[in-house]
Amino acid sequence: MEPAVRRALRANRLLAPVADHMPAILAIAGCVMLWQLVVWAFSVPTFMAPSPIAVLSAFRENGVILWNNLLPTLLEAALGFVSGNLVAILLAVWFVYSPLAERAFYPIAVIIKSIPIIALAPILVLLVGNGIAPKIIIAGLISFFPTLVNMVQGLKSASPAMLDLMRVLSASNAEIFWKVRLPASLPFLFAALKIAATSSVMGAIVAEWIGSSYGLGALIIEATYNFRSPLLYATVVIAAALAVILFFVVAIVEKKVVRWKPGNHG
Repeated sequence: MEPAVRRALRANRLLAPVADHMPAILAIAGCVMLWQLVVWAFSVPTFMAPSPIAVLSAFRENGVILWNNLLPTLLEAALGFVSGNLVAILLAVWFVYSPLAERAFYPIAVIIKSIPIIALAPILVLLVGNGIAPKIIIAGLISFFPTLVNMVQGLKSASPAMLDLMRVLSASNAEIFWKVRLPASLPFLFAALKIAATSSVMGAIVAEWIGSSYGLGALIIEATYNFRSPLLYATVVIAAALAVILFFVVAIVEKKVVRWKPGNHG
């Protein structure tokens, strides 16, 4: 293959994702332009609503501060995401194979989910201290419930005919799990993981509002109290970007792992 042809194919592969997301890119750019025009047209004070240009200046002036506070939040969100989802998956497997356990402990999970995170954070601070532990726990809790619900549903969605066939073939419970139940649950699992990826960032930030001196959540509080609106908006943009990146990481892994989804044939 000619070098020019290889370069063209490589360029097409790189540009394809951009083309796929072009409507979203254009919509975001339009919203930013509208934001800038509104601020200019109505002379909105910076402390109320800074312009996109002012927010960009805040990125340049506070780059080190933003980076230093991003890393703790990323660590808390990632550890909470992994731990919360791991516990949810293990519990889902237990519930599917033990209806008694599901009837006993599933309502407890619902009760925990019903407690507002902002109310739970101070309790965890009192129990485990004001370090990184309560942030991870809260990020894990907020990731836990969607994965538990979806994973239970996914494991139960395995084809009854396929389950009967495996039993006729004298397959063990482990073989049925790995060959039938788990593949059937993967689309449900990744649907929950994409929700949990963004929720874990929110959970870590909310936890940082309760007496933390570091992280994006603490920076949001500090910028709000000191009327540093450009820095506040810049921090919110960083937090949103982090959540979106984690979402797309899960989506990329899903494309590599999930080869079948409900409704696909052939």
